[in-house]
Amino acid sequence: MTNNMGEIGDLTTAANGSGPAGNHSTEGLSYILPWWQQACFYTIFVIIFVMAAGGNIIVIWIVLAHKRMRTVTNYFLVNLAIADVLISIFNLPFHLTFNMYQIWFFGLEYCKINFFIAPLTISVSVFTFMAIAIDRYIAIIHPLRPRLTGRIVLSIISVIWILSFFLALPNLLFATTCPIEGGRVVCWVEWPDSSEVHPSKQDFAYNIILMILNYFLPIITLSATYVRIGWELWGSKVIGETVPMQADRVKSKRKVVKMMIAVVVIFGLCWLPTHIYFILTSIFTDIVYWTYIQQVYLLIYWLAMSNSMYNPIIYCLMNARFRAGFKSFFSIIFRCGVCQPDMNLLRKTNTEW
Repeated sequence: MTNNMGEIGDLTTAANGSGPAGNHSTEGLSYILPWWQQACFYTIFVIIFVMAAGGNIIVIWIVLAHKRMRTVTNYFLVNLAIADVLISIFNLPFHLTFNMYQIWFFGLEYCKINFFIAPLTISVSVFTFMAIAIDRYIAIIHPLRPRLTGRIVLSIISVIWILSFFLALPNLLFATTCPIEGGRVVCWVEWPDSSEVHPSKQDFAYNIILMILNYFLPIITLSATYVRIGWELWGSKVIGETVPMQADRVKSKRKVVKMMIAVVVIFGLCWLPTHIYFILTSIFTDIVYWTYIQQVYLLIYWLAMSNSMYNPIIYCLMNARFRAGFKSFFSIIFRCGVCQPDMNLLRKTNTEW
């Protein structure tokens, strides 16, 4: 059985029931891709690595280096960026190499870390989406209620990481390396009920729980929340909207909501094929023997991992303050006169950003 959120569907473990001790033989499966395909995959994954790690590090710098950018929403965006940096640096290169060659080169300890990082960071991202949606809902639907303070935001972020840690903990506990035929070593999760005959029911149940908590339930909840927020902002006449100052606030709130809807939609689209792949390979186990399934899986994995690089692009395109922040960063790094930003955007107070 594949491990959807930790390993995200390794072909070797899928072809061997619940893992290397399964009842299928991998003999005859070709794991080494032609050189030109390897070059193509490495190229597109390097693009993800550079843009995801680099872009999200810049997002963190923009918020932390500019006092006026330290708002409730932006603290949550920093939390998202940290999760994306972690999965880009500590999971993507190692998991890609494993799935390109179907050999684990990095030892038992990093096998555990590799399996742990993916569900940890994905859970952090999803729970942060939920926190942002709740904050937006309160600010827009119940504007007279007290806003979240910095201390409360940090407490919420701490709870998010603690919950995510415990959700990912089984992968850290049960991930292991195992030699199989041909002298290859693979990295997989050996659940207590793993056997040589039947796939692990615990593995399947764990992935179903993660799929519900980290994808389907949040997508449904976020959709309902933003529909309600959207109706309040666009579908009804906002009190005082004709007053210039109030109109500016409404416009600012709409921009925040538009940006967050874009972030959530991109997340849903990027991860949907991964969940479909898991469901199909769980029901139709022979799929892993199909011609070109390795290429299909790598493309699905690329799409899921590419989600980490889109958020900084969305912030830059849809928010003038982040755009000014990116210009400021590049003007410092490359001494680019053309990149000089309007620094007033980073100095002016705005409670929505």
